Amino acid sequence: MSKDLLGREFEVYPAPQLLKQHGPATVIAMCNQKGGVGKTTSSINIASALAFYGRRVLVVDFDPQGALTAGLGVNGNAVDVTIYTALFVSGFDVHEAVLRTAFENIDIIPANIDLSAAEVQLVTEMGRERILANALRPLLGEYDAIIIDCQPSLGLLTVNALTAASGVIIPVAAEFFALRGVALLMQSIEKVQTRINGSLQVFGVLPTMYTHTLHSQEVLQRIYEAFGEKVFHSVISRSIKLPDSSVAAMPITVFAPDHKVSKEYRAVTREIIAQGIVA
Repeated sequence: MSKDLLGREFEVYPAPQLLKQHGPATVIAMCNQKGGVGKTTSSINIASALAFYGRRVLVVDFDPQGALTAGLGVNGNAVDVTIYTALFVSGFDVHEAVLRTAFENIDIIPANIDLSAAEVQLVTEMGRERILANALRPLLGEYDAIIIDCQPSLGLLTVNALTAASGVIIPVAAEFFALRGVALLMQSIEKVQTRINGSLQVFGVLPTMYTHTLHSQEVLQRIYEAFGEKVFHSVISRSIKLPDSSVAAMPITVFAPDHKVSKEYRAVTREIIAQGIVA
């Protein structure tokens, strides 16, 4: 047994066994309407750690800023086909939007500024909440996990991601202001569960940007009080290596595989697999 930073005992999660076949995918929405809490960084590095453990992963950049796309070394402005194309071009084969990355077992559907127009266009679309789910459906059998990196808002793009998802991982920075507004996100999740996607789950809350300060410890305790057993035992530390890896357009788990944060992302990924969130 081991103890997490909150003193909770848990069994150390072993390295998972390799899979003999792939799919169907668990669709994970990485979601928090507050920016700067580690959504994109967590999307990239959990995907990378899943790939390290032999899982096939598709990451979907669902933010017009395209940070996930850039973070995996793809120039979003140089690609003609993006997630926007998959949403709005009738009869489009979504496989044409999938790009191989430089990292084994990780594919991406990129995004760029074109996606900023989607929020307005979705308003007049029939079945507007389910357009992303319909677009991704042909890919489900080909991957073990599909991770959707959501934009920091609770608009129609995020509702589409929640409708398409099996569940949500909520990164929350270990800072006081990061806790504000999480209640609004939970209300949105509950509305989607009630009205659109009854099988949507909260897979877990992932504390990020943790420092060994009294402030971080107090915020971590509040996160635990608010979400209880939904809080992952693994906590992601703040580190200058994370922006360094972003500049290099590499997951930190590849850029600095022995770094503390790399080990933390591999630990939370083992936890995700051990809990059966991803096979």
